[in-house]
Amino acid sequence: MYIKTLTIQGFKSYRDQTQIEPFSPRHNVVVGRNGSGKSNFFAAIRFVLSDAYTSMSREERQSLLHEGVSVTTTLSAYVEIVFDNSDNRFPTGRDEVILRRTIGLKKDEYSLDKKSASKADVMNLLESAGFSKSNPYYIVPQGRITALTNAKDHERLALLKEVAGTKVYEQRRAESLRIMAETDAKRTKISELLDYIDTRLTELEEEKEELKEFQEKDKERRCLEYALYQRELEEVGEALEEIEEERRGEVHNTNVRREEFNSREKRAQNLEQSISQLRSTLTTLQLTKQGNQSELTDLVRSRTELQCTVSDLRVAAERAGGRQGELEEELANVEEQIQGSEAELTELLPQWETRRARESEERHRLDEARARLDALYAKRGRLNKYRTRAERDQYLTREIASIEAYRNSQAAALQTFRTDLEKARESLGEVDERMEHGRGSVEDQRERARELAEQVVKLREEYAELTEKRKNLWREDTKLNSMVAHAADELRSAERVLASMMDKDTGSGLRAVDKIAERHNMEGVYGPLYRLFEVIDEKFNIAVELTAGNSLFHVVVDTDATASRIVDTMIKERTGRVTFMPLNRLKPKVPPTPNAQDAIPLLEKLRFDPTYTKAFEQVFGKTCVCRDLTIAAAYVKSHGINTITLDGDKVDRKGALTGGYHDVRRSRIEAIKSVTSWSAKHATENQRLQEVQKAIIQTDQEITRAAGRLQVLSNQQTQTKNTRESLAEELSALERERERLVARIAKLESDIDDLQSELSGLDARWQGLRAELGSPMARGLTAEEEEQIEALGKNIDDRQKLLLELGKQKNETGSRKNAIEIELNESLRRRREELREKIDALGVAETGDATSEEALETRTRELRHLDAEINTLTKRSQDTEKDIEKLTTQLQEQRTQLDNLQNQQSEDSRGISKQQKNTERYLAKKQMLVNRKDECNRNIRDLGVLPEEAFEKYTNEKLDRLVKKLHTVNEGLKKFAHVNKKAFEQYNNFTKQRDQLLQRREDLDTSAQSIEELVEVLDQRKDEAIERTFKQVAKNFEEVFEKLVPAGKGRLIIQRRIDQDEEDVEEAEDTQQSTIDNYTGVSIRVSFNSKVDEGLRIQQLSGGQKSLVALATVFAIQKCDPAPFYLFDEIDANLDAQYRTAVAAMIHDLSSTAQFITTTFRPEMLVTADKFYGVLFNNQKVSSITCIKREEAMQFVDQEAQAQ
Repeated sequence: MYIKTLTIQGFKSYRDQTQIEPFSPRHNVVVGRNGSGKSNFFAAIRFVLSDAYTSMSREERQSLLHEGVSVTTTLSAYVEIVFDNSDNRFPTGRDEVILRRTIGLKKDEYSLDKKSASKADVMNLLESAGFSKSNPYYIVPQGRITALTNAKDHERLALLKEVAGTKVYEQRRAESLRIMAETDAKRTKISELLDYIDTRLTELEEEKEELKEFQEKDKERRCLEYALYQRELEEVGEALEEIEEERRGEVHNTNVRREEFNSREKRAQNLEQSISQLRSTLTTLQLTKQGNQSELTDLVRSRTELQCTVSDLRVAAERAGGRQGELEEELANVEEQIQGSEAELTELLPQWETRRARESEERHRLDEARARLDALYAKRGRLNKYRTRAERDQYLTREIASIEAYRNSQAAALQTFRTDLEKARESLGEVDERMEHGRGSVEDQRERARELAEQVVKLREEYAELTEKRKNLWREDTKLNSMVAHAADELRSAERVLASMMDKDTGSGLRAVDKIAERHNMEGVYGPLYRLFEVIDEKFNIAVELTAGNSLFHVVVDTDATASRIVDTMIKERTGRVTFMPLNRLKPKVPPTPNAQDAIPLLEKLRFDPTYTKAFEQVFGKTCVCRDLTIAAAYVKSHGINTITLDGDKVDRKGALTGGYHDVRRSRIEAIKSVTSWSAKHATENQRLQEVQKAIIQTDQEITRAAGRLQVLSNQQTQTKNTRESLAEELSALERERERLVARIAKLESDIDDLQSELSGLDARWQGLRAELGSPMARGLTAEEEEQIEALGKNIDDRQKLLLELGKQKNETGSRKNAIEIELNESLRRRREELREKIDALGVAETGDATSEEALETRTRELRHLDAEINTLTKRSQDTEKDIEKLTTQLQEQRTQLDNLQNQQSEDSRGISKQQKNTERYLAKKQMLVNRKDECNRNIRDLGVLPEEAFEKYTNEKLDRLVKKLHTVNEGLKKFAHVNKKAFEQYNNFTKQRDQLLQRREDLDTSAQSIEELVEVLDQRKDEAIERTFKQVAKNFEEVFEKLVPAGKGRLIIQRRIDQDEEDVEEAEDTQQSTIDNYTGVSIRVSFNSKVDEGLRIQQLSGGQKSLVALATVFAIQKCDPAPFYLFDEIDANLDAQYRTAVAAMIHDLSSTAQFITTTFRPEMLVTADKFYGVLFNNQKVSSITCIKREEAMQFVDQEAQAQ
């Protein structure tokens, strides 16, 4: 075994974790400057092996922690040694053993193979591997060689004794002497007790005879007393049987009355709930009645107003009906007239056009004839006027030019008139087309108005239906509000009752659990146990309640993690206390239940979700319901289960029996059922209320939308009306424009006819002048011309007559046409529009969006609807009144029933209290008799063991004779008042104690002898160990010294008191029989240059020689008790060079069987070593160790030697 590796952190100068490269199993040398940490390296190993660091104070531990210039503070340190255990020197069964010691300001811990270990375990392990406390020389720190060099003879003797292990012997010897002293003290005390017991036994021998006579009298007394006590016991038993029989009858009557009381109490509770429900319903009906009356008043008022409106509309309709008929009749006549006039105008227009065209043609011909005639007359006049042709032609030329100029201007004017006429006719066509389109638009708008009116009527009906629906919803909302408020009150009342059955912390805790689960949306919180089940049959309520107890309020959760989250939140918020039942942790053990009719498992009477089976098995799984206590007790004994009766009497499998009166008015199950019932009812009613309120909001929205649509339709009606009026105005403007265009066309046609006639005349005149121009001058007209004048004159007269006739005919036709057109345009058509407007405007309602007939029909429908509503509401009010009367009657009847039940309950309560007092008296009497019975039994037991004759001797004796005999016996016993009644007992006890003390004294004598022998053996063994150790060390010293100094010789000499002279080892052997106490010291004699000289004492040697002798002593001691490895810290510091070489050679030889780790400043050790390590020290005062080569180690040693 050897040290394989070493790890240091935080220990002295080794701040950082320093893991040293594995050591050689032979010789390892550590070099380094002074103060670099070599000694700390050795101290770390000693720290783990504990040869110098056993019990340390806080200050001592602090001194071992690293203290450098670093900012960080070292709070703990550890040193870990890894041993090679291939030889199994440590009995661990592993090839390596890891031993670590860790210290801090408040700790000092060991670990073995990475596991925590105690200090004692570590010490035992080290000792088992050969690390002896009596021989600590396998570690030689600095200074120990010097101390050994300067040691006195008696100090070397003490060292020898320590190596020999005399401390162990001395400890055992001291312990033996202490035990021997205690034994002597006990022997002395035992002797004193034996003397006292002998004296007391002599006194008790004298008291025994008198005691025999007393015992005869006392036996007689005990027989008599037994007879008296036995008779009293029999009387008490008979009295108890009688009282028990009476009590059973009373209990039966009490149970019957209590069952009746509980039944009436339940009926009273049901009546109270029914009365509460009736009150709530009655309140709702009264509110409904008030609402109905208020609504009926509003409906009657609305009906009255609507009746007035309908009456007014009907009167107006009647008036408007006659006027409208007249207007419609007139409109029909006007339409007929218009159609007749338009037909007549259609017939007249072609005639008028034809006559006008013929007139115009005849007028043109007339004008041409006149022009030709005028030309002929002018020619005749010019023949007389002008003398020469030239003058005439000059005139004619001027006249022709003038006519041509005028004719051109008139032709241009004619073209303009014709263009204007064409435009006027186009404009007239456009106007006619626009008028036709306008009339169609007016009809469309009129039709649109009728459609809008119909939509308004339908929408108003829908609006009325929605309003009625909202009223119904409001009524239901009021009713549901009342019902929800009542359910909430009842729920709060039930919750208060339930809360009164649990402590305050539990109640607040359950409320907190609900809030926390809701706030954090926890799905695994199922709630308290009482919410998770219902009892199938009510008769098991008491059994369930008493079995569960406070477990009813335990909260069931899915896992313990969920419970921990809630508990942490509750602790943080300081909100109550609850007990959780995590299903993942519950492991209920349900015992097998009896398969019998008179033992029913309580779990079978519960209905719950299978998810919570573990929770219910935990609470109810071990309990069965039995008919009575007798059966219950039998099943507990036979099946090891808990049992309970329907009345709540429990028998626990551990032996406890619990029972008594249970107040049904304080039943947790009933309170839970009430809470559950009202909670469900409140939730249902509240959900219905929310639905109704949602429906109200939705209906309000629909009403708002309907009102919006009504407003839109009203706006559309107004817009339609305005559009229609705008179109009518536009149509009137077009009519006026048409009239203007027609007049303009007529005028243009007339002007065109006149211009055409004028142009025809001009053409005829121009032609005449052109014909005359250039003709020869004559004295007069030619005959032909004269004939033309005559013919033209006649033709003109004829044509004038014809033209007059045609003009007359045209004027007649034109007058008729104009009259018809004027009548159509100015009268009939305008009248038709006026009549239409009047008919449309006739009977317009106040709103302006329907005709009077439609308004009347709408109002009439509304009135019928109001009548139906009033009838329905009246019937509903009557029904509500009947319901109120009926409920009032029921309420009065139930109040009467409740009063009667309460009176009966009060009487029964007094009767039950009286029975309870009787029962208490029975119990008191029974207790008194039981006490008498117990007293009799106790007196009989106090009589002790009775003779056989006591049970039959006085069986038939009369009571008074027994009393007399007892009195006589007691008088006889008075003279024995001074007798020691325990003489026999005391005599036996003292005899027994004397025998025990004698045996104990004998044991102590044997023990003392054994201890004396042990002390002698210990002394002998100590002397032998010292002698043996001295011989072995002396022998080893000679061998080691001879190896170190081959030319010399060394001896160890024991010093004695009887002979202070120096003697050699042989003399010591001759005097071996002398006691070790005569030894006074160990001296050393050595010779460095002769094997025959007597040698010098150590005080006579030089310093280097003394160090060599000390080293030889250490090696000699080590050879007595070899260790697996050795640690030497600068042991060669004071040696001469030749001796250092010898020491190095010896270590090299010894390293074949043991590991050596040494430090040195000398090169001799380096020559024979196997592995080398260098200790470095930085500016921050932190040490580190690295493996180096032999050359580096030699170079370092040489540098240190030169530096010195």
